[in-house]
Amino acid sequence: MKPWLKNYPANISHEIETNRYGSVIELFEETSQAFQDKTAYSSFETTLSFNQLDTLSTNFAAYLQNRLLIKKADRIALMCPNGLPFVVAMWGIIKCGAVQVNVNPLYTPRELKHQLNDALVDSIVIFSGSTPILAEIIEQSPVKNVIIVKADDLLDKGLPDGGIDQRLQATMSFTDILHAGQSMLFKQPLIGHSDLIFLQYTGGTTGQPKGAMLTHENIIANVLQFQQFTKNHLHYGNELVITAIPMYHIFALVVNGISFFSLGAGNVLIANPRDMPSFVKSWSKQKITAITGVNSLYNGLLHTSGFDLLDFSMLKLSLGGGSAVQQAVSDKWQMVTGKRIEEGYGLSETSPVLTLNLHRGEGKQYITGIGVPLPSTDISIRDDQGKEVSDGEEGELCAKGPQVMAGYWNNPEATAQTMTADGYFKTGDIAQLDEFGYFHIVDRKKDMVLVSGFNVYPNEIEAEIAKMPETLECACIGVADQSTGEAVKVFVVKSTPELTTADVIAFCRAGLAGYKVPKQIQFIDEIPKSSVGKVLRRTLRDYN
Repeated sequence: MKPWLKNYPANISHEIETNRYGSVIELFEETSQAFQDKTAYSSFETTLSFNQLDTLSTNFAAYLQNRLLIKKADRIALMCPNGLPFVVAMWGIIKCGAVQVNVNPLYTPRELKHQLNDALVDSIVIFSGSTPILAEIIEQSPVKNVIIVKADDLLDKGLPDGGIDQRLQATMSFTDILHAGQSMLFKQPLIGHSDLIFLQYTGGTTGQPKGAMLTHENIIANVLQFQQFTKNHLHYGNELVITAIPMYHIFALVVNGISFFSLGAGNVLIANPRDMPSFVKSWSKQKITAITGVNSLYNGLLHTSGFDLLDFSMLKLSLGGGSAVQQAVSDKWQMVTGKRIEEGYGLSETSPVLTLNLHRGEGKQYITGIGVPLPSTDISIRDDQGKEVSDGEEGELCAKGPQVMAGYWNNPEATAQTMTADGYFKTGDIAQLDEFGYFHIVDRKKDMVLVSGFNVYPNEIEAEIAKMPETLECACIGVADQSTGEAVKVFVVKSTPELTTADVIAFCRAGLAGYKVPKQIQFIDEIPKSSVGKVLRRTLRDYN
């Protein structure tokens, strides 16, 4: 028996059966039928019931199918913040059998162009505030259909909207589409386990993001694994989760948007979690039973006036993921809310959850770390030669299970590099299994930097700064940061003495999403390298 299974409560199954649903659409239909008039999602105190969501998403799917001639397996980009239009569009895209390509609304034109071209996207649902980004590169992309979501769509609160970039021609209104779709016949395509549902872009170990191909079976598996593993904590029809992590991020997309949904939970969608006072105000009006977040989100709430005065009597579960939860933050969260932050671990390539560390009940010792694998999930710790190490020894965490992706989109080479011969996904993270049967992340094999749970890849930052004629060379590392967990630091060798820190940061802001922009710049005379020219990042870390 696997050593971690002794930590499973007696009523938790070791395996799940993905054939319970033929597709995620079947899961949606069963849930909507069970919870009909109950609130599924809310935003700015406007609610959508399961029935209303079913109707609106079908109207959207009908328009996609009849007017835009969207077919099964076509890729549609969704580039919106958390809100009712996001979930209506998402379920509509899923219903018509298309593949949703999740896009950060704060991407720069360069980043957006790569993703649209790589995924061969010809239709995009985009927030009006992001239209200047699309306008910059639309002529260099395959996009033909542009559907605009405005801030007040489905809310009618009079929220101001900055308008649509005038360079975009023949755009379509999201609300007009929903209205037009009412009179159109929708024909549900035949969708099975192996059909793609999401392309989730992730950098892997290289700079250019790759699309992790997630299938209907992958998502069904992770939903059923989550349901099974949390059934002693969460109950059908009785939960209200606050969703502040952006739903274009795999964590909120699957855990909040689909897994909690499948439990008949209400989702309170937070459009701008950076506005912490408004976040706290939204919480104060709800009896929240669960929250998911990254370390920096929890830390931000704890430092926001009025948060400690909220009513936490209904709070059951605080899930942390995306990056390591700092012990100091978890301890303070427990002191304020009475609940520990329960840490999990996963990746875009694993749909996402691989492990969870849930509290074991009264009188049971709490063991830190990422916990134990979910049902039907196997973890193998291996050395550089691919051999399994002894318990307690460090090695690369490799995972196998029905939630592991089908591969990288149009990139068989990258897929082959990240899979072992016996079918395990190599995560690039260094971990160990302790004597209690719990896993711990020790270090990262790859040089990825985790900023507030978002992946930042040094190669991408270095490639961008290398475009500056005033720089000779540069190297990027992650450094500890109290507010974001890690921050980007870049060491730069100047080619001209006039170059300043402000110059480098300003240049990066023009070409990189905000969370990728370096927080620290250090000018040095030479980048340390190995005999074969490889940057010695470990040496750079000693410079701090």
